Amino acid sequence: MKKTLFGILLLIPSFAFAQSSEKNFIDFNYIEVTGKAEMEISPDLIYLKILLNEKDNKNKISISEMEQQMADKLSEIGIDISKDLLVKDISSNFKYYLLTKNEILLAKEYQVIVRDAKTASKVFIELEKIGISNVSIDQLDNSKITEYRKEVKMEAIKAAKEKAQSLAMAINQDIGRAIYIQELNNSYVDNRASNFVVRGYASSNIYGSRASDLDIDFEKIRLEYSILCRFELK
Repeated sequence: MKKTLFGILLLIPSFAFAQSSEKNFIDFNYIEVTGKAEMEISPDLIYLKILLNEKDNKNKISISEMEQQMADKLSEIGIDISKDLLVKDISSNFKYYLLTKNEILLAKEYQVIVRDAKTASKVFIELEKIGISNVSIDQLDNSKITEYRKEVKMEAIKAAKEKAQSLAMAINQDIGRAIYIQELNNSYVDNRASNFVVRGYASSNIYGSRASDLDIDFEKIRLEYSILCRFELK
């Protein structure tokens, strides 16, 4: 019996403390605001997709020959193919081969990384000259995008503080420390995919365009964040 009473006595202070803490939070005076910030940055990582297909090749040369011609041309442009040229996928039509007994036709997909629109234009133009026209822009990015994201979030918090201060001053009060901060994920705008302009119109695929006429320019990558903040209200 004594053990039971002792256990009850131990629970009472803990329960009372919980009630006290909850009451203090409810009665706490604060102001809640949302700060927003955005930034536009230029892409410096342009991912190009190149498809080599023996079936579509007019000169009827092998994938290995087309691959060598492509590598030579990219090197002439100034692209480091050891770092910036990757094989993404390779496939062959084995089913067609089994049915017709013709030679196996291969297809290979590559990814090339360039750093500016001018170089991207050169890739389209020079590859078309050697009969490689299945080239498209896959994605845009920036090498420092993580740092820019942090910067935008910091600006959003600063905007929230300035807004809270202005509102508090309107009622002859002031704000104290921040007691709650929440990042609103739905405020993030990611427009890095297929975000470019070719001769004045937006597209993610320029198959069939005349490479000699291409004038590629890229839209800015836009980052936008909203931060919810609560500050003490004095």
